[in-house]
Amino acid sequence: MIDVQLLRDQPDLVRRSQDARGNDPATVDVAIEADLRRREAIREFETLRAEQNARSKAIGKASKEERPALLAEVQGLADQVKVAQAAANEAEAAFDAAAMRIENLVVEGVPAGGEENFTVIKTVGERPAFDFAPRDHLEIGELLGAIDMARGAKVSGARFDFLRGVGARLELAVMQLGLQKALDNGFIMLTPPTLVKPEIMRGTGFLGEHADEVYLLEKQDLYLTGTSEVALAGYHSDEIIDVAEPMRYVGWSTCYRSEAGSAGKDTRGIIRVHQFNKVEMFVYIDPKDAEAEHERLLGWQEEMMQALGLHYRVIDTAAGDLGSSAARKYDVEAWVPTQDAFRELTSTSNCTTYQARRLNIRARGEDGRTAPVATLNGTIATTRWLVAILETHQQADGSVVVPEALRPYLGGLAVLEPVQS
Repeated sequence: MIDVQLLRDQPDLVRRSQDARGNDPATVDVAIEADLRRREAIREFETLRAEQNARSKAIGKASKEERPALLAEVQGLADQVKVAQAAANEAEAAFDAAAMRIENLVVEGVPAGGEENFTVIKTVGERPAFDFAPRDHLEIGELLGAIDMARGAKVSGARFDFLRGVGARLELAVMQLGLQKALDNGFIMLTPPTLVKPEIMRGTGFLGEHADEVYLLEKQDLYLTGTSEVALAGYHSDEIIDVAEPMRYVGWSTCYRSEAGSAGKDTRGIIRVHQFNKVEMFVYIDPKDAEAEHERLLGWQEEMMQALGLHYRVIDTAAGDLGSSAARKYDVEAWVPTQDAFRELTSTSNCTTYQARRLNIRARGEDGRTAPVATLNGTIATTRWLVAILETHQQADGSVVVPEALRPYLGGLAVLEPVQS
């Protein structure tokens, strides 16, 4: 949720952020008006309640003759207080609904515009070159006996798959490498639930315009998470925590996305599927340190890309492509040879205090007062990375050279060989 004081003191700043995202700046005016109505309703309620309390105290001091009139007056005030309280509650709910429609304030320097308006920050490594016609990741996966889309579809439908043999082992190796990277940098591992309550999903900002991409179990009133960021953000909801040092968690979970908004896109292979595995970094931190932590998360992601021998670039995502909670998001995109393009493998987002406000996560300052913390997230390994690994390190005979960093997690295996038909 947007900072209410910022909304009151610097509404133009919030309007500019909304405009940069491609959102209607009028949402800011609606929220300001709702805030005024809310404050007025609260004042009316508190004034009547104070008067009721004063009259109630007067009854004890009143004479026998005065008491009936005072009792009737207090009863009348009690009725007015109930009406005023209901009005205040209604105004509070209206303000919350209006404020929830305002997305996080973008960090200064984030490019305005939509998906195509990103800025390239850096490009790293050499683009892979082949003296043969490269195969795409699915063809390679089938040669290796590593990916079985047909049986995935038979069992569960389109956009499901089986990773088998060296494919399943390769995914596990990538996940273990990412996990170790996080552990080496002070993260605490959590295995989070993948079903969460609506208030947790809403609090992290995943029930906005992309709510149709989230799976809902209606009978249980629980959501399947598309990233362990959701459960990790909810881990400290409604708590006062200590962020004198950053609280860093890394979650390993299966993730689910309906991909409702991507009909016809990336239907071949495992680039865009309904179920996948992911290792996710999540940080609670003092807001003044959030931007520096964002750079650290990006640095660890880049170390993974380099360890896997991938050609990649880092982009500063445009405001309109951020998602409601992110104030800034860096995408790391790896080169996929058969697509002749960079494709997103991972991202890291600075959500400033937006999620913490919605989830009521605070820290106590030196003055004894509490204030929202900042939250950040970043993926350190996921199933999709197999796409770039298989295509980048393929050889003419269909075999794949295993990046050295992964070999210890594969029993020393250096080359993945095609299976005999």
